[in-house]
Amino acid sequence: MVSGRRGEQVVTLKGGEPAYRLLVEAMSEGAAILSRDGTVLYCNRGFAQMMGRPSGKILGTVFQSLVVEAEQDRFEALLKNARKAFMKGEFSLRSKEGSLTPVYFSLNRFRGFKGQALGMVVTNLSEQKRKQAEEVKQADALHRLLLERTLSAQEEERRWIARELHDEAGQLLTALLVGLRSLDDVRELAVAREQGRRLREIAGQAIDEVGRLARGLHPTVLDDHGLGVALGRYVNDYTESHKIAVDLRLDENQSNSLPSGVQITLYRILQEALTNVARHSGAKKVSIRLACLAMAVEVSVIDDGCGFDAEAVAVSSHRLGIQSMRERAAMLGGTIRFIPQRKGTRMLVHVPLLNRDSEPLAG
Repeated sequence: MVSGRRGEQVVTLKGGEPAYRLLVEAMSEGAAILSRDGTVLYCNRGFAQMMGRPSGKILGTVFQSLVVEAEQDRFEALLKNARKAFMKGEFSLRSKEGSLTPVYFSLNRFRGFKGQALGMVVTNLSEQKRKQAEEVKQADALHRLLLERTLSAQEEERRWIARELHDEAGQLLTALLVGLRSLDDVRELAVAREQGRRLREIAGQAIDEVGRLARGLHPTVLDDHGLGVALGRYVNDYTESHKIAVDLRLDENQSNSLPSGVQITLYRILQEALTNVARHSGAKKVSIRLACLAMAVEVSVIDDGCGFDAEAVAVSSHRLGIQSMRERAAMLGGTIRFIPQRKGTRMLVHVPLLNRDSEPLAG
């Protein structure tokens, strides 16, 4: 608005309005101008394409009719508040074909129009929602896979317990029962005493075997004395049972200061790793190094066995021991790598410690 000899006149700058119009029409987002009651006074090409209609068919339409019926009252409230202040919200629009389009509105009044005209920017959320749905689907699939692996690992552990009870404790208890029955036929005191001594030895072996099984299921020493002592005792039992020398090096004070969830996870990973060495590698020596860094804990396990194809294991879904170790590390945001050596294999475990005071869930 300018004043001159002919009075006040409205003057449009040459090239000004077309430039702004080109900019709004080129927007990938939708744009519209609404009247006070929600009538569409203008919409750009982006919004028209979003609704699947020519812009001429949208002009003059009450915008509320484009919103799904269940959300129209909420949009009315948003429209009312937008006459006074900037407002935004997420809604669903119904296109010409009847399909629903999730959108995000930003509404603001035009200055100078006293809330009589509102500017609107409409963002299509379809791609974002699709990605979110895909992420949820992937998360559900991963959850089902982890549950399947957990159940498989539990079943495998039950089979192991049953086998150990039958092969070791069961045989010892059977021998004890046979020996006790044979006492009925003993007539000489010296023979009875000798038989009693042998039976005490068998009973002691059975007690030791049950204790070994109990420690394998859950090491109470881990709760009482920490990771360092628990690993030390497990390594001693392992060396005696499998005749494989284990060189364990760690700082007990540092390892015992780790969160309890990290300690039990590392214990289970090393337990599984040593079990795999005994079953498959034919190794004679194993080296274990545990280092507590400022923001992570790292464990290295090196054996001198026959080795294996690390790349094949990386994509294998059938090696439950390997999968179990990976999943335990992943629960804490960690990783496990297998590196072939000239002789044997090196396993590297890396677990971040973002919060040393936290207690991750693990077991």
